[in-house]
Amino acid sequence: MNKKKIAVVGDPSSVMIFKAVGFDVFYEEEPDQIKRRLHKLADEGYVVIYITETAAQQAGDVIEEYATATYPAIIPIPAGKRSLGLGMKRVKENVEKAVGADILFKEG
Repeated sequence: MNKKKIAVVGDPSSVMIFKAVGFDVFYEEEPDQIKRRLHKLADEGYVVIYITETAAQQAGDVIEEYATATYPAIIPIPAGKRSLGLGMKRVKENVEKAVGADILFKEG
């Protein structure tokens, strides 16, 4: 059976725990390094890339390049105890795109 590759990208204190569950972990904090890493992981066949929200902010253009691709799925995760809300924003945008309306966060 073909094992699917999953990576986690971000600062060491936020992503090192993912090593314990068997994900490939990459410590990157500089914008250019993050962007290069994302391209390299995509080229190497990673199907899911979790990235801290802080790192995702620094590589938004690269993440957009892969937004419509089947693989890799690049998923923002909170960095440590702080969340910038990027992951939830992306869920909202995808639901809105699929359904045509904001059904998750509609007030009223």
